[in-house]
Amino acid sequence: MTKAVISNMGAHMDKTIDALRKEYQKVRTGRASTGLLDEIRVDFYGTPTPINQVATLAVPEPRTITLQPWDAKMIPLIEKAIMNANLGLTPANDGKVIRLNLPPLTEERRKDIVKQLKKLAEDAKVAVRNIRRDAIDELKKQEKEKKISEDDLKRAEKEVQDVTNSHVAKIDEVCLHKEKEVMEV
Repeated sequence: MTKAVISNMGAHMDKTIDALRKEYQKVRTGRASTGLLDEIRVDFYGTPTPINQVATLAVPEPRTITLQPWDAKMIPLIEKAIMNANLGLTPANDGKVIRLNLPPLTEERRKDIVKQLKKLAEDAKVAVRNIRRDAIDELKKQEKEKKISEDDLKRAEKEVQDVTNSHVAKIDEVCLHKEKEVMEV
């Protein structure tokens, strides 16, 4: 009974860490990444469509992203969508390919990004702690209903805390890795 609660809790915590990694992909570092454009939608014949479904994205150089639309008529729409996304990037096109040049980050901007990363990590830790609280509440409910003994409850609470600690450590590790990436000149 307790194993199911703990494994379910672990799965939820893993999803929280995956969500944090996805958020970190959107954060701009000194290097170009197509992940910056993941959330951008282009008006494709009246339907908001992800940018990677209307163009081929590539990173030919460390500070450049290229987009090659499958339909040349899409170039102005893609440029408009990028401008509206407020990424601080100005698209340039040659009629066939759109180029996005990422300017180098200033030291001040890097520090702001690190603060943003730490806030995202703290939000993930709060989510993990909420999942822990829900799991402990479920275990206490089972103990109250006499489905598990008091000793089982204590053992399960310790295991819940161990799983929580390991996930918080993973969040710190992911955050530290991304910080190094951002601070790299």
